Amino acid sequence: MQPTHGIDHLIKNIEQGRFERLLSGLSAVAALVTGLEIYFEHDRASFGNRWMWLPVALTPPMMLAGIAGVFSRRTAKTALPFVSAFVVANGLQGTYLHARGMLRKPGGWSQAIYNIEMGPPLFAPLLVTVVGGMGLLAAIL
Repeated sequence: MQPTHGIDHLIKNIEQGRFERLLSGLSAVAALVTGLEIYFEHDRASFGNRWMWLPVALTPPMMLAGIAGVFSRRTAKTALPFVSAFVVANGLQGTYLHARGMLRKPGGWSQAIYNIEMGPPLFAPLLVTVVGGMGLLAAIL
């Protein structure tokens, strides 16, 4: 019997649930790192908008669901996709709010280069979406 290589090895890991557990764990770690970064950046902005608290508040549930998904297939199929969907939605909402914040800077789109550099980071909320996407992917596989 030949050892499996490349794509066959990946498919075997997906079939046996190893890849699912790996993605669950990675989503938990990514949630922690991203949540801390969001907290520090939003704290720097003095949490000027109450919506700035939502990604911070979603960090612990995402971490717990990711960790639980490593150890429980049932949790990986129930709690993890539920929490991950909220995280994805929050990331998309954050992208909208950051774009709106950038446009509210003096000059709006006419000063887009300056406002992208000096305004809220336009693509940072998409990192939150990626974290939630990893959790959704772990649940699907």
